Amino acid sequence: MFFIKNWFLHGLIFLATIILLFLLIPLLNMVFGNDLMLLLDVLKQKDVIGSIYLTMKVSLWAMVFVLITGLPLAYIIARYNFFGRSFVEALIDIPIMIPHTAAGIALLMVFGRGSISDAFESVGIMFVDTEMGIMVAMMFLSSTFLINGAKEGFKKVDVKLEKVARTLGANPMQVFLKISIPNARKDIINGALMMWGRGLGEFGAVIMLTYHPMVAPVLIYDRFTSYGLSHSAPVAAIMIIISIFIFLSVRFVNNRFK
Repeated sequence: MFFIKNWFLHGLIFLATIILLFLLIPLLNMVFGNDLMLLLDVLKQKDVIGSIYLTMKVSLWAMVFVLITGLPLAYIIARYNFFGRSFVEALIDIPIMIPHTAAGIALLMVFGRGSISDAFESVGIMFVDTEMGIMVAMMFLSSTFLINGAKEGFKKVDVKLEKVARTLGANPMQVFLKISIPNARKDIINGALMMWGRGLGEFGAVIMLTYHPMVAPVLIYDRFTSYGLSHSAPVAAIMIIISIFIFLSVRFVNNRFK
């Protein structure tokens, strides 16, 4: 029996190692396969610095917007049974299931032309070739991660805690801000991190709405098509290094203070 269990465990480890190596080797090759001096030289280029800064900034604003609007939606789904709940949950998941270029076309038809686009333009907000367009594309294709993460976090919060807070005089807003969100914090942060990371890498939808100004994925594509691998790989390596560093930092803080 011990031999059988041991054999089974070794089989699991072998298969798990295959997928881990599949994920790890390209990242290691990208990070360590580029010359350090070349990476430093690339970091001095204004267009690279500008695209990385733009990518970080807009993806952060997209995440903040979905935190404000998505947390209430996640809480409603987690706490209340209502007609159409399954449809709402499916609607949240649909964006990550469709081709990103198709999503970009859909967004372009709404925010690049028609009555909705005209209404925004009347107040000075435009989406084609603007940072707002980048933000819309990032939100559409990555908000799923934050909303679903928050939803699972709220489901884990004991309803009794919220009811006790209400009996002690807290109003619904206070319960939501001081009981529900803090107790679901870990899942909310993980969901926000996943959304932010997905936004950093968004390309298909962004390029349909906004080629210029260039976010990092579009710059990498532009350099690859114009100059080849030697000019695009260093920028890709820098983005991977930055993403890994921030991901590990946030996860460390989140796990340390959970």
